[in-house]
Amino acid sequence: MAKSPMTMSFTPPPRRPKGESIVPMINVVFLLLIFFLMTSRLAPPEPFEVEPPRAEEGAEAVETPVLYLSPEGEAGFEGARGEAAIAAFATRAQAAPGAEAPQLRADAQTEAAEVARVLKALTEAGLSEVSLVVAPR
Repeated sequence: MAKSPMTMSFTPPPRRPKGESIVPMINVVFLLLIFFLMTSRLAPPEPFEVEPPRAEEGAEAVETPVLYLSPEGEAGFEGARGEAAIAAFATRAQAAPGAEAPQLRADAQTEAAEVARVLKALTEAGLSEVSLVVAPR
């Protein structure tokens, strides 16, 4: 048997066609993610702006249901207004027994009679404890 000579090829191997890069798509996904994070709200907005009355001392507020009271005496809780807001607030506060007392945030310009009326309505709805939130001086 005769041996055949060994041949060696020094030509570079053929290149595979270059595929599409996914880097631009990743960039777009991250830009969209940043956009949605910057424009989203993690907490529901307050139904109306309330400036709480001032106090000398106070503790920091804890996450509990919050009922808002406008200067005109209108109650607001999440999306509800008026008596519906008071009922929804009382229901939510009673659903979490043992938690911190639910909060009432009344505007500094709200009449004391309106605050008393809302507190009476909350008592009639079954709440025995409500914290009135005030701002430090």
